[in-house]
Amino acid sequence: MARGAPHDPKGLIAEAYRIEGIGPGECRTIFLDWALSVPEGAEMRAALEALIACHAPTHPDHPMTAVLRAGLDSAARPRRRGGWRSRLRG
Repeated sequence: MARGAPHDPKGLIAEAYRIEGIGPGECRTIFLDWALSVPEGAEMRAALEALIACHAPTHPDHPMTAVLRAGLDSAARPRRRGGWRSRLRG
């Protein structure tokens, strides 16, 4: 994916794969910047799947691949909803 690609408009993820010697911490920082720049209402899971499909086959052991997969795993987990009001109804 190049800069301006639909799921990586700033090219942050693609650039991470080009940085030689990048570590997991730097990849998490880049991922956070990417996640914060995803437009509201965008399907995060679909974007992560597209990024993994694009980059993981050629870079299976890259730390960014691991970060993207971890992001996909956390995007799949259901979140508790309702707050204090749902606890009062019990």
